Amino acid sequence: MLQATSPSALLAGIQATTPQSLEVGANVTQQRGGCAATVFLPQAGLPGLAEDATGTAESRQDRRLLPSSFPGGVLLRPWDVGLFLDGVSALPPCPSVSGGLGSALRVNSVYSGRVLRKIKERVSKIQYENLLLRAVTSHKPMDKVTTGTIQQPLNHFNKQNIKTFPQRFFVNEAYWKRPDGPVFLYISGEGPISKFDVLAGHHVDMAEEHGALLVTLEHRFYGDSINRDGMKTENLRDLSSQQALADIAEFHQYVSDHFDLSEQNTWVSFGGSYAGALSAWLRGKFPHLVYGSVASSAPVKAKLDFSTYNKVVGLSLTDVDVGGSDKCVSDVWEAFAAVEAALFAGNATQVGKDFGCCETPSGQEDQVELMQSLADIVMGTVQYNEEGGVMTIAELCNIITNETEAYEEETEAYNRLVKLVQIYRSTAMEPCLEVSHKKTISDLKKTDLDSAGRTERAWYYQACTEFGFFQTCEDASCPFSRMLSLHSQTDLCMELFNIPKHSLPGHIAFTNMYYGGNHPNTHRVLYVNGDIDPWHELSVLEEDLDKGNKDMSIFIKGTAHCADMIPQKALDRPTLKLARKAIERQVSMWLKQATWELMV
Repeated sequence: MLQATSPSALLAGIQATTPQSLEVGANVTQQRGGCAATVFLPQAGLPGLAEDATGTAESRQDRRLLPSSFPGGVLLRPWDVGLFLDGVSALPPCPSVSGGLGSALRVNSVYSGRVLRKIKERVSKIQYENLLLRAVTSHKPMDKVTTGTIQQPLNHFNKQNIKTFPQRFFVNEAYWKRPDGPVFLYISGEGPISKFDVLAGHHVDMAEEHGALLVTLEHRFYGDSINRDGMKTENLRDLSSQQALADIAEFHQYVSDHFDLSEQNTWVSFGGSYAGALSAWLRGKFPHLVYGSVASSAPVKAKLDFSTYNKVVGLSLTDVDVGGSDKCVSDVWEAFAAVEAALFAGNATQVGKDFGCCETPSGQEDQVELMQSLADIVMGTVQYNEEGGVMTIAELCNIITNETEAYEEETEAYNRLVKLVQIYRSTAMEPCLEVSHKKTISDLKKTDLDSAGRTERAWYYQACTEFGFFQTCEDASCPFSRMLSLHSQTDLCMELFNIPKHSLPGHIAFTNMYYGGNHPNTHRVLYVNGDIDPWHELSVLEEDLDKGNKDMSIFIKGTAHCADMIPQKALDRPTLKLARKAIERQVSMWLKQATWELMV
């Protein structure tokens, strides 16, 4: 059995990359999922950052692009403003994307996040149940919520393509002070919407206070907002954040027409995680549609190798304010080193039994799947902490550092990790831990809408074509196994969607160039993050804001992912309560300011 030593470099910082620059005043063609877009970089500069072939960040400068002229001098639809405000021309039609590589498996390709996704689903389920209880006990007007669908273009940027898809939405008129009350737009992300998106949450509490109309629109290709053949690889080319923003622009027009809205109705958008990034980007690309935006835990910077995710996981496990300690992260490191050593020693059968695997992780790919699932349990605990996950950081650290267990010194860290997995399986009602790489690939390749993995398939496509966000363990600060490599995750882009690995840095660079990374060209956006949430590394913090920029940032000590969006509870941390008050003040200020601007 491998003896794990104290990792002296465990919390070492990431080595800074050498700043580089992009040439301006030229036409640059970028690839995004097979879609080429020529972007003019005027002499004023590029508002954002790109990434080189290794995924390292180039110099970040908030040099604003000069508006280019509209094509033909004609403004056709609302999203044209968003596309051309920063000099970016409309994306041309994407060519067909061929299918995957058949049944052949590539060594070391692994889907990052199977267990993490299940933990997220558990958090959503618990929050859904809490919202239902809150709505019933507080007599929320559930009968005021209506649902509907609108037909949206599959490709907003190709006027010759007349294909459409149905997009679902919910509306809550219960608090709306007609006719001039504001409109609160709750933006959805990579999953289905629910009526509770307009019934409960911090944004709903504020809507009740300000007499706002509440609306939410389901993201294309998630939930019910998809055509029957939408999951086929050749059709996924219409899934992108740019198309999603154009959907919102169309929906804005639909709501305005349906409710006879005018400039007196001030729009404010809200969103969390990927939807938080969309909320910020909506304000940046379509400033004429929403007056202000709240972006919670918003990863606005695309990143191919998101190794800093696990750097924050390690740091959060040491945070005494949330129940962490130096010993906790050290023991986590030891436990993973012990599992890895057991696998390398040929003890896969015993490891499979110990961790309750559905099958023996005999092959290298299955062993990587196992190590990813074990890491997911810790990652999910940190990301959601007190929001309803399997356990809190304090509970995890209590288990992993418990010296009262009668274990031999050599195996105690290993056995505590076994206990941690047992608690996860019991709480999540998982009869066994799935580690079959072949099954993972099979699930992600399914294109029928009844497939349990279709949400993961859609999101993985967006990861490959726009964002990256691959949470690796190649950095010294990672407390997990080095088997969790960038190579193992990016291979799936080719295997699932025939997207070559060498094209990924270009996709990431285009996203950051188009939106501005974590120095976005936005105005009146409130970025909210928690300090133990790993996603804050890709969001906008106070130090990212240039002097004179009217964006704002709130950094909440001791809180995790999107915690500010949940309705307030008596046991919430004081820092979280103060943050919600600050958000309320800012939204109120925006509404007053918008009213004042109409009067002058």
